[in-house]
Amino acid sequence: MTADKITLRSTVPSPPGSRIEGAVGDVRGVTLRVKVHGCRRETGGEFVLEGRPLDLPREHREMLAKLQG
Repeated sequence: MTADKITLRSTVPSPPGSRIEGAVGDVRGVTLRVKVHGCRRETGGEFVLEGRPLDLPREHREMLAKLQG
């Protein structure tokens, strides 16, 4: 994840241009909003969504960067 790009895995597809909202795993108090730029289906049936985070405070962005490893 960078300030302008995020990649997510989802069980449902979302078309380019859509805005989605969701939770970040077991992290409480963090709502992630993303404007989807692309969506592709993986062989296991999951979808990989690429987009841009919306309204994500710096402390949440830093926390997500640490979760990536």
